[in-house]
Amino acid sequence: MKRVVITGMGGVTAFGDSWDAVEARLRSGENAVRRLAQWDYFDALHTRLACPLPAFTTPAHYPRKKVRSMGPVSLYSVRASELALADAGLADDASIADGRMGVAYGSSSGSVQPIRAFGTMLETGSMSNVTSNSYVQMMPHTSAVNVSLFWDLKGRIIPTSCACASGSQAIGYAYEAIQSGKQALMLAGGAEELSGPAVAVFDTLYATSTRNDEPHLTPRPFDAARDGLVVGEGAATLVLEEYEHALARGARIHAEIVGFGCNSDGAHMTQPTAGTMALAMQLALRDAQLSPDAIAYVNAHGTSTDRGDIAESHATAQTFGARMPISSLKSYIGHTLGACGAIEAWWTIEMMKRNWYAPTLNLDHVDPACAPLDYIVGGAREIDAQYVMSNNFAFGGINTSLIFRRVR
Repeated sequence: MKRVVITGMGGVTAFGDSWDAVEARLRSGENAVRRLAQWDYFDALHTRLACPLPAFTTPAHYPRKKVRSMGPVSLYSVRASELALADAGLADDASIADGRMGVAYGSSSGSVQPIRAFGTMLETGSMSNVTSNSYVQMMPHTSAVNVSLFWDLKGRIIPTSCACASGSQAIGYAYEAIQSGKQALMLAGGAEELSGPAVAVFDTLYATSTRNDEPHLTPRPFDAARDGLVVGEGAATLVLEEYEHALARGARIHAEIVGFGCNSDGAHMTQPTAGTMALAMQLALRDAQLSPDAIAYVNAHGTSTDRGDIAESHATAQTFGARMPISSLKSYIGHTLGACGAIEAWWTIEMMKRNWYAPTLNLDHVDPACAPLDYIVGGAREIDAQYVMSNNFAFGGINTSLIFRRVR
């Protein structure tokens, strides 16, 4: 089996599109949660909180012919991929279009505006807002395809539209494509755009935070006083590359992917199962040929939902015991849904390279129903890690676990 390394990373998030900007915000101990007055329009929506991008403008050099097939979720994906390719030294390398590079990319869904246009058509009979690009902007694989078309990539396309595991599953499947010799390079990641309907999905389940007048105090992963998640948006892309291919071109290596586990609870659409979550972690360890003691830090899915945090904590403790340092990056930029697995993988790798790990914000009192773990709180933790794990768990009982090795 071939070794797989990460040679490029980039993203667009509520904390900016460079690691320097992200690190500054992580170290500040402040999150990106805001009250959105425009959501007062939705009278039955309980939450008014979100973590939007501060601003996003389509880069002027993007050709109109390629942009017209993109909604916001695809634009975020393409911009994150552009940054990752530049980081990998491949931004101006036309040879990536020869079939050696593929794309694995995911989001919970396509863009919302075209769905609204088709809904208006059904309701009023008018097709005034339906265009020839409406479907391609809303289709579940819009991000994967638009990333591929933007750089004329001819390798395999792996769309992963599986809610909160979309980004991490894309990275895992890209890793397997290279590991098995099917591709030399893969762009892998996830994206999500913020919308009222996306928030309503969780609001109808009473899973959103309603601290509408205290945005800085939520979300609160694993905390006894947590009251739900906050939805965010953004995108992140990793460039995955076969190790010998990376060496031959003198690429800088950020980290190596050594393990991936993915399974299904097979039990309930929205209520997680600790036993199969733990099995996903064990599958990743088995794939990496590592014992649990080798993992020095776990980036938690940590959504700040009632049952999710409890199940995840018990799955983690079942796998590693109470000694495991763990924190949730969603306490900073909310739950970015299809993007979270990719954003959190990017940030986890950057933290591993620097020997420090951000704490979970707003975690004042661990819920006694959560399993005993070494919850990182108060300030960044210094850990000299060789291996770290990043976990994500999605609606439908889809569980993913990724293991990264530090390259010194």
